[in-house]
Amino acid sequence: MAPSSQATPGSGSVISTLDSSPSLRKHIPLSQIYESDIAANRSPKHDRYLSDRDSKSLNASQFNISQSEELPILDTTSADYQQKIAETCDLVLNNRILTFNAEAPVSDKEDYSKFISSNASLKPANALTSTRRILTTPERILDAPGLVDDYYLNLLHWSADNLLAIGLDNLVYLWDANSGDVTSLCEFTSSEISPEENIVTSVQFTGDGSYLAVASQNGTVSIFDPVTQKKIRTMAGRQSRVGALSWNNHIVSAGSRDGSIWHHDVRVANHKVGELYGHSGDICGLKWRPDGALLASGGNDNLVNIWDIRSSIPKFTKTNHTAAVKAIDWCPWQLNLLATGGGTTDKYIHFWNTTTTTRVNSIKTESQVTSLNWSSTYREIMSTHGFPNNSINVYSFFSSTQISSINNAHDSRILHSAISPDNQVVATVASDENLKFWRIFDTSDLAPSSKRDLKPEPAAPTPQKAHSGTDKGKSIRSMVR
Repeated sequence: MAPSSQATPGSGSVISTLDSSPSLRKHIPLSQIYESDIAANRSPKHDRYLSDRDSKSLNASQFNISQSEELPILDTTSADYQQKIAETCDLVLNNRILTFNAEAPVSDKEDYSKFISSNASLKPANALTSTRRILTTPERILDAPGLVDDYYLNLLHWSADNLLAIGLDNLVYLWDANSGDVTSLCEFTSSEISPEENIVTSVQFTGDGSYLAVASQNGTVSIFDPVTQKKIRTMAGRQSRVGALSWNNHIVSAGSRDGSIWHHDVRVANHKVGELYGHSGDICGLKWRPDGALLASGGNDNLVNIWDIRSSIPKFTKTNHTAAVKAIDWCPWQLNLLATGGGTTDKYIHFWNTTTTTRVNSIKTESQVTSLNWSSTYREIMSTHGFPNNSINVYSFFSSTQISSINNAHDSRILHSAISPDNQVVATVASDENLKFWRIFDTSDLAPSSKRDLKPEPAAPTPQKAHSGTDKGKSIRSMVR
């Protein structure tokens, strides 16, 4: 017979005495175990959870439950219950939360906008762009005798230092917009070539206005210091006319009549550091993006090429224009937006997203597009035109609507335009040999806070306004110091 095991009070290890017969069990009351454990200040170690309450507490709890009233049962299907839940969640009963073409909910709150007077001073600054007044008369006129009447040249540019360069025949003049003084920068009079080969074909300042590149009919590109008015160097080697120039830091890119683009590094003796082939006709439009990553070119072959600085082949080519593409300008407030304008048989302005390579908008004009200038203050673009209207037009980019039009701004087609450093005044020159200044993007009516919000960077001083009427009759050549 196996020895029996007797539970020790308070030990908690065994709660029953086992006899030799498995059917015989001697039970020990739980209360005895509980009291013995309390006396020994020890916790029983059982194999299952046992409540610490004694039988008196359990009986009292059962009695209290039996005597309490029956708890209310909420009927979730009742209309009152659903109405209260809907009001708490700010919902309307019997309405679908997600519906197709559902009417907008009407607010129960009072509309306080009726107490606000419709005062014009409360209109946002952007509202002024559609109602502002653009002067249709130039604020200054200068004579420009000797201007070559050639659509494929680029003979006008405005520097960041407020100097306006213009090429007249074989001469280059600088007009200081701050003082009104005119100086003769250079004259090409090489006896080794014909007089036609000495004609100036393109002028272009660097971004900071420190240097001026001048191209000529014989294919050479010369670099001048506009302050000292001295030639720094001449870069030759081409046999065809250079009609378009564009700077990218120390690199000046030159597009020629043979359809090629040369990159000249002005710092080194062997100046030609790159060559691009993508056009079969005269290149008349050329412009680097402000960050120097992309170059846009347009030519007489009706093509628009976008070049990556890291590649010698076009990133993409656009063939939408049906005439020569001279007018090219990058948007100052959206770097990947490019505007291009076509010639007489095209008359379109196309807008390109150079990231996705897609056309985002188009504007049909009534004349040959000769130049484009974006506004950095307003979300607008200005275009100059040739035959048949010789006009200056201002368009809203987002709505593609015409904001203003100055018809017959010149007596003949407008060939070139340049915008001032503060982006307010535009200079235009035409084959009528008149150089006119128009205040197109005037910001005097805008609040100072609006100017800070819209304008990305500070600007240089604007040209002086004429004191009485215009300066009609004053020739650039006659004003030379």
